[in-house]
Amino acid sequence: MPDSQPQPHHSSSSSSSSGSSSSSSGSSGSSGSSGRADGADLLLCGARLTDGRLVDVRLSDGRIEAVGTAGSLTAHTARVDLSGHLLLPAPAEPHAHGDTALSADGEGPVSYEGQEVQRRTTEAALLQLGHGATAVRSHVRVGDVQGLGSMAAVLQARRALRGLVELTVVAMPRVLTGLAGADGLAMLRDAVKMGASVVGGCPDLDPDPTGYVEAVLEVASEQGCPVDLHTDGDDPARLGRLAAMAGGLRPGVTLGPCGGLSRLPSEVASRSAEQLAAAGVTVVCLPQGGCSGVERRGTAPVRLLRAAGVRVAAGSGALRDLSNPVGRGDPLEAAYLLASQYGLRSADAYDAVSSSARAVLGLPEVRVEAGFPAELLAVRGDRLDGALSLAYSRIVVHRGRVVARTSAVREYCDTAVAVALDLPRQGRTGRS
Repeated sequence: MPDSQPQPHHSSSSSSSSGSSSSSSGSSGSSGSSGRADGADLLLCGARLTDGRLVDVRLSDGRIEAVGTAGSLTAHTARVDLSGHLLLPAPAEPHAHGDTALSADGEGPVSYEGQEVQRRTTEAALLQLGHGATAVRSHVRVGDVQGLGSMAAVLQARRALRGLVELTVVAMPRVLTGLAGADGLAMLRDAVKMGASVVGGCPDLDPDPTGYVEAVLEVASEQGCPVDLHTDGDDPARLGRLAAMAGGLRPGVTLGPCGGLSRLPSEVASRSAEQLAAAGVTVVCLPQGGCSGVERRGTAPVRLLRAAGVRVAAGSGALRDLSNPVGRGDPLEAAYLLASQYGLRSADAYDAVSSSARAVLGLPEVRVEAGFPAELLAVRGDRLDGALSLAYSRIVVHRGRVVARTSAVREYCDTAVAVALDLPRQGRTGRS
């Protein structure tokens, strides 16, 4: 089944698949584990951790119940054989656009008809789940042509995806100041009443960016919501005002993609980073490219931000829409780019799409240790460097059950060279 058409989830023995195959990658004959309800036990056998240990991991009631040396744990329950796989905390997607995702291939203008937006949002979330993201934050436009229709459709998709992936929604009005902004402000409040759990938008597009931020922060304070704003970050004075206004707001403020910071002189960018750090603002960068509502491209200076003490997470941004028709929505690709192009260690790059991304979403920390949530990703391989390089086969665990599998098999023709070198074949028994 093509990547753009993930299989629907079933509560029986089959699991969601977003890859080229839904066969028994990593399974030991208990395919029914994929459809087990929350609260059921599951034993993950023979996985490798990033510290090199081979372990068994027992899951129960949506949490990690025990971690022991491979072969040491027993359970009268379903098992998944993770031999040859690296077991990691599952990534999260802190910056998606479900309402416009997968719209680049259509003919004519993008449709915002409710059923079409719901379909795109659902399909995009399942693709991202197949990549490993068990939680997704989706920015949704409200007002203008869309009104609240796109918001209603994305919220309907969220309800349909419950149990597969956690989808949270950011209400994103275009204008909030002046006469034109009165409707946008009313619509923002209505979106929160409908079920949007985060308020946001793009102050760069408003005639009064400072007034826009003031309006968003006011609504967030009223409703006790987090704030997630789009900004290029190329105006240090404006960014400094935003940081000063956001400082101390709870439950917190996130900015992204802030690619303009990388175009500023280093000393100016450093001062801006220090202001963001002092305000406790998180920056979500987009290593894979731009996103809807932000025309300029470029990735925020992640090393400079981290050195200043800013929490930096990484998102995917656009997923095959008009602003990035080749977007993949893959957290591991975002981590790969942070490591390969922006100089982060693999562990720090993966943290940006896992622990830091989960923190942006207000989710609890995940470690492969007893007591932590069973939100896990198994990737074929034995080292994190290799997983970020060639993460073809993946098994995704959400709330203690397998919810998605992607299986890739590499084979070589039977040439004399292949036989002489005994080249690895992923489909061969006992091979990784």
